[in-house]
Amino acid sequence: MSSTVAIARRHDLMLVSSLPAAERWIQRRAGLAWSLLMLNVLPFFSATWSGLPLAFPIPSPVGKVITQGSLLLALLVATTVNRRLVIRPSVFLCILSLLVMVAFGVILEPGHFGTIYRTFRFAGFVAALWLLTPFWGRRDMLLVRSYLVAMSIVLGTVLLGLVVAPRTAYAGGRLEGALWPYPPTQVAHFAAVTTGLIVLLWLCGLASGRLCLIAVVIGTPMLLLTHTRTALVAMVAGIFVAGLSLFTVKARVRKLFAAASLALSLGAITLSGVVTTWLARGESSTELTSLSGRTTVWSALVTTPRNLFETIFGFGMSNQSFNGLAIDSNWIGAYLDFGLAGVILCAAMLLFLLFSAYFQTAGPQRAIALFLVTFCLLSSFTESGLSDPSLYLLELTLAASLLVPAAAGRRL
Repeated sequence: MSSTVAIARRHDLMLVSSLPAAERWIQRRAGLAWSLLMLNVLPFFSATWSGLPLAFPIPSPVGKVITQGSLLLALLVATTVNRRLVIRPSVFLCILSLLVMVAFGVILEPGHFGTIYRTFRFAGFVAALWLLTPFWGRRDMLLVRSYLVAMSIVLGTVLLGLVVAPRTAYAGGRLEGALWPYPPTQVAHFAAVTTGLIVLLWLCGLASGRLCLIAVVIGTPMLLLTHTRTALVAMVAGIFVAGLSLFTVKARVRKLFAAASLALSLGAITLSGVVTTWLARGESSTELTSLSGRTTVWSALVTTPRNLFETIFGFGMSNQSFNGLAIDSNWIGAYLDFGLAGVILCAAMLLFLLFSAYFQTAGPQRAIALFLVTFCLLSSFTESGLSDPSLYLLELTLAASLLVPAAAGRRL
């Protein structure tokens, strides 16, 4: 009997000791699935944004297989980590799923096929997000950490390209990817979100001062070298809104706001000319008022004749361009693809997240969610991505994952 008890106890100890390793393996697979979703939304072209060949040429079929095939891998990995197909209820993902239903409704309508492949890809993307909902509400913010690691790797490749092929990386007067064809706007997106998230983690006491300093010293110059105004304004506004949510509970936030106010006052006096020149980016007054030609495309798209069905449900998922020109506005792009229904659903997603954050207690999760929602909201006016698989949609999903309570006792 004593030997049986000893064996049973030894067995229990082995199970307990194996739990941390099993949990780490689950976390790694969940992080891998999230990183694969991020890889899926990265663009690939056979040349850089400025038209030069990549520093190390990648055949176009290979690049497209890597990005498009990553969605299938993400679904596979998410299924292996969530074999019981457990999902958490989510109003945010329900609204997003309504967009998918609208997309399928449009392609079923005769004469409004849109792009069937994009529609099925959108459905697979949202399905993968549903499969990862058991990892929402974690105190360790697993998905946020995974996203930060993936974005840091991307920024590392951009820096490596700048060292290996500086002429290619800065050929158009704006920092871009020389090893992988990241356009300047996307490099700015990565730099702004990475810097903003690490600054907020430091303000909340969840990141060291050294890490925060490294992020600011590296991320801010990269952001400025891209000459992307939207990302800069969205990052500053996001940190400001998130900081306000922590103002009464974090002395570090109050000190940072005081130092920033002093720095802005001195900068407005001494560096106003430099700032104005950087913001102008060499554009004429006409280009500035037309938002680099965006308003011309928007006006032409809005005035395009539509019947009642097209006005309400759009033409189906497109590549977010009109007459060969990029739309560069989520709201106009949503109107093109999903009509007024798409615009309403995009607004509903943002409003739901803002209201959810309002009723949360002050803390890191609320602050990071507010940063992400503010960043996506401001960027949505001159960038597209809230109504199709994109970095912005991933970031809104991250915000939603931070605004739910922890799921106690749930096993996958």
